[in-house]
Amino acid sequence: MRRRGVGSLALLLMALATGAAAQESYPSRPVQLIVPYPPGGNTDLMARALQPALSQALGQSVVIVNRGGASGTIGDAEIARARPDGYTIGLSPNTPLTAQPHLVPLSYSLESFRFLCLVYDNPQVLVLGRDTPFRDIAGMVAYGRRGKEALVFGSPGQGSTQHILLARLLRGAGVEALHVPFTGAGPMAQAALGGQIMAFVESPSIPASTGLPVAGVFNAARVPGLTEVPTVTEAGYPIVGSSAGGLVAPAGLPDNVAAAIQRACGEAVASESFRTAAVRLNSVPSYLSGAEFRARFAEESESNKRVLQELGIARE
Repeated sequence: MRRRGVGSLALLLMALATGAAAQESYPSRPVQLIVPYPPGGNTDLMARALQPALSQALGQSVVIVNRGGASGTIGDAEIARARPDGYTIGLSPNTPLTAQPHLVPLSYSLESFRFLCLVYDNPQVLVLGRDTPFRDIAGMVAYGRRGKEALVFGSPGQGSTQHILLARLLRGAGVEALHVPFTGAGPMAQAALGGQIMAFVESPSIPASTGLPVAGVFNAARVPGLTEVPTVTEAGYPIVGSSAGGLVAPAGLPDNVAAAIQRACGEAVASESFRTAAVRLNSVPSYLSGAEFRARFAEESESNKRVLQELGIARE
């Protein structure tokens, strides 16, 4: 019996050692990176810009999987319920984490995620359709005042950062416009190119990749790459906002795995390849540690709750 007990103890110790070794060797296979929007949007473009450098820093392939729909909440829900082993992570922007929980009941909250690192923080811009009968904010407002729902605008979802910013501008201008939600920036940009919508708000990467005109910047100052474009504040509407995003994983991710991803993320964000791609997209690389990233989104969540209540679209 003593020998059997010793043998069982040995097997247990071997199993624990094997598990520890598996954790220490992370990653030992490709990592799946869920993007909660369709291809062609800002989040997807930033993920693909980051992918080569992140793969190199991790020493394993990073495979992008697009899971668009419901303003990013379908993809983020999949991230939250994934096995917390570091082999399924996501690149999530602020909307599905800081705005959508105040609009609809969801299967996740901020507590459902391990925040790893912020990757980008892009000022938002007002983008116009290819053939709209106006080319600046004053013209858009004048057109919108012609009648209720004369102006048709899009967003990547009700209550998204982009919807909130344009809704605030139009409300301040006294314009009642028709809002058309899309599954993401890619389909929305195609609708603007095809004349189905007249305006929308997105990150500068979208007009950079589509050639659509930019009428204003939701930033305190004009931004590099778009220095000829006035801020929305200059047009008389003091509204600022950005679309920030970073790597998240399911809650319960082991500390050593989280540390490995955060370290690789820092190297990737600082890499020349990512920064070159970001400049080409008029985007802004911005690294924050996991703790700083979470604090940033927690503060924004409270702010969005107040704004959505003011707009009358927050759930009770």
